[in-house]
Amino acid sequence: MAKAKSSGNFNMTATTLAGLEEVLAQELRDLGAQYVKPGVRAVTFSGNQYLLYQANLCCRTAIRILKPFAQFKARDEKELYMKVRELDWDKYMSLNDTFAINAVVSRSTFEHSLYVSQLTKDAIVDQFREKTGRRPNIDVTTPDVRINLHMHENIVSLALDSSGDSLHRRGYRQQTNVAPLNEVLAAGILLLSGWDKRTPLYDPMCGSGTFLAEAAMIAHNIAPGVYRRDYGFMRWPDYEADLYKRVYQDALSKEDLEVEVDIYGSDVDPDFVEAAFQNLEYAELEQYVRIKELDFKEAVKPTDQGIIVMNPPYGERIGEESEINGLYKMIGDTLKANFQDWDAAIFTGNLEAAKHIGLKPSRRIPLYNGPIECRLFKYELYRGSRKEKEVSE
Repeated sequence: MAKAKSSGNFNMTATTLAGLEEVLAQELRDLGAQYVKPGVRAVTFSGNQYLLYQANLCCRTAIRILKPFAQFKARDEKELYMKVRELDWDKYMSLNDTFAINAVVSRSTFEHSLYVSQLTKDAIVDQFREKTGRRPNIDVTTPDVRINLHMHENIVSLALDSSGDSLHRRGYRQQTNVAPLNEVLAAGILLLSGWDKRTPLYDPMCGSGTFLAEAAMIAHNIAPGVYRRDYGFMRWPDYEADLYKRVYQDALSKEDLEVEVDIYGSDVDPDFVEAAFQNLEYAELEQYVRIKELDFKEAVKPTDQGIIVMNPPYGERIGEESEINGLYKMIGDTLKANFQDWDAAIFTGNLEAAKHIGLKPSRRIPLYNGPIECRLFKYELYRGSRKEKEVSE
């Protein structure tokens, strides 16, 4: 038995990308989280230390798992400084830890998040200096302790960042193309696509293989965090190595490596095909995915029914508008001609070009890729009759 120390539940916040809040909320419910409440780019929930470790390891659509520890009102600079300095920082870090503050300020009398993080840093450093004569160091890139400060209408919330590096950095990607799809976004698109995790799946513009790797992990119930060796909570004073080991072993025991699911990928660029294969091989997923060099216009459906999931270029790199519109028309023509009885989920940030697909989407889901407003268009490609399609609109 593990130590009975993981006593009691506490509140946590999981951050995510806009549009994935409900998907993440469901992931957390499936893990046994309580009081799950989706917000804006975040989901609040309650659970114990086991769940804190598990959420980091197992949530496909979380970016960070935060553990709030203080909340107070600060009307001005002096009050912010004093209230931060009054907290007992020995509970959260030691003199020898490096730390960084990530501040987000909205609708507050404080204009700049940088200024707020500087004041907070000064208050922490001054407390240590007063107690010990020495001060902890700042490290903005790889700190031992990351502190998340959120200030909304002069209410300050402080949280410890248990993830360390962003959770989209799974640890399996060795090769990338110019602008690889964020892994959290790729997993979210797959979970929103309607794919049942058993139907054949095909990404015909696979780039460096992010959809393929995430789909293979989803199909075989492989936790996205199994490739990572480092999380922020491992440097906390209350870190329980034995408990984390148990969480990790429990995740491994839930993998379903025998299940048969056909996952296919292709790309017109041989360099991308090679990069995708190397990433899959590094992640030990290559046996679950078939991948080849192929122009989509020559593609035919590999099985009678399945789902296409793709993220075609948006046009910033490709150049001419007519060229990108032509590409999207080719996608629509190929789907109509060669993929009857399949479904398609197409993610794009070029909403004008998407009109050239020439098919009526059954759903349009708003999402963002970085600052770019995007849509996930879902299509049902019936053979012959379009009547059912009109009904589903």
